[in-house]
Amino acid sequence: MIEPITIQDNEEYLRQVSKEVNIHDKNLKYEIELLGKFCKEHDVMAMAAVQIGIPKRIIYLKNTDIDIINRMQRDEQSVEDKLYNEGRVLINPIIIERYGLTEYWEACASCLNFCGKVKRPYLMKVNYIDENYDVQEEWFEGFEATVLSHELDHLDGVLHMDVADEVIYMPLSERKLLRQKEGYKIIQKDDPYEELLNKYKEKVRVKK
Repeated sequence: MIEPITIQDNEEYLRQVSKEVNIHDKNLKYEIELLGKFCKEHDVMAMAAVQIGIPKRIIYLKNTDIDIINRMQRDEQSVEDKLYNEGRVLINPIIIERYGLTEYWEACASCLNFCGKVKRPYLMKVNYIDENYDVQEEWFEGFEATVLSHELDHLDGVLHMDVADEVIYMPLSERKLLRQKEGYKIIQKDDPYEELLNKYKEKVRVKK
């Protein structure tokens, strides 16, 4: 059975920068299958390969549908919701552009019960190689941009706790209640993400 590496097991491993994938690597197909298998068998939104012991730049997106996520927080998901799987694979993803600003209480299979309020872009253009080894350039919008941003950080050894405005330790049951009270928030849909984030940080600094 595949188990995720946690900060309790080996935080140093999780903080390494994942290596660029050689698409001619004979192990690549098997590694993608392992990552997909883990996501299908666990209640996760997505996963970076390094989280299951494969330090390569591969991401698997399982569920970026905020409506399904919200039903899960209320324990109202249907059978279809539980089986939902986007099955999108991104190999060697590169961020091209990012816009807007959002906020969400993120959690992570590798970070135990640490939950963090994180600012992410609303819209982002990403270049990547798909599971068929074709080059793609795609816009990710809304909650899917939040999920993908979280996983992209993993590829560079960054955990959501590192970039969160606030971090709290709480079990899943309490986290569900928190997300019902403070759900996914769209602060702004346009303007460059870095500029908006810097303005937000400056406001926080001034207030202090």
